[in-house]
Amino acid sequence: MVASHESPDGDAIGSTLALVNMLREMGKDVVAYNRDRAPLEYAFLPGFDTVVNELDESQTFDACFVLDAGELRRAGSWIRERCRTLVNIDHHPYSEDFGDLYYVDIEACATGVLIYRLLQAAGHDISRDVATCIYTAILSDTGSFRYSNANPEAFQVAGEMVGLGVDPWSIASGLYESQDLDRLRLLALSLPTLRISACGLYASIAVTLDMYKSAGADEEHTDRFINYPRSIRGVEVAIFFRQLTKDNFKVGFRSKGNIDVGALARGMNGGGHHNAAGAEVEGSLESVQKWVYNRVTELLPGQ
Repeated sequence: MVASHESPDGDAIGSTLALVNMLREMGKDVVAYNRDRAPLEYAFLPGFDTVVNELDESQTFDACFVLDAGELRRAGSWIRERCRTLVNIDHHPYSEDFGDLYYVDIEACATGVLIYRLLQAAGHDISRDVATCIYTAILSDTGSFRYSNANPEAFQVAGEMVGLGVDPWSIASGLYESQDLDRLRLLALSLPTLRISACGLYASIAVTLDMYKSAGADEEHTDRFINYPRSIRGVEVAIFFRQLTKDNFKVGFRSKGNIDVGALARGMNGGGHHNAAGAEVEGSLESVQKWVYNRVTELLPGQ
């Protein structure tokens, strides 16, 4: 089995399917698993339609690869008891050492690059299907090569994948030019919640359960919403409040580099990178926002 973290992003799904496709090419019987439904924006990836979010409770595995998770609970704590060998492959700082085999490199731009390295070490030829998944993982986690983790290896591996037949436009089109109408309706409801701090150094946006209902959308449609407050000139930290239940919110953070939002999120029992992190916070939207704003303010220069 190959699994990745809940609410999967492009690196989680891309690295999962890169490894799944490679193992299937080797003749292995592989289950691609994610506890949440894989977002439809990644439906162009080879093997996407084989990703499942439910398993027979009696099913066990010779090996389980958990990718891009940071903590086992984000993929499913039960996995430990259902596999003979557990492998943790990740690039998050402070990644939990939960595997029998533990391959973590926080300098890697994406978990997809770690899968690439494994294929190289195994001497396995990279097919176009696998290359498509690796390229998508890198493109997604580097913000289309705009983020600070877009290091030389990111460009080198991405270039090699293009050399193997990957079409950058078709992938960019699949990710960014094939939006559901429901997503745009949800975005239209969310943008009026934009709030910018008096100092101009942080900004936020929110999505509530009522907005989902009104737009006919769900959480998978919120991917990249946080980029709107992040794109404002002068903003150092962007915050996205996404309602999970009546009194529970997922809070996402994005930093432009000067503030370690990973440390901020870990202080909230969450996790993530220096520039991208998240946590869950209980309370009403107003109370959660007030508490989070205070925590962010404490990290700002001069505070």
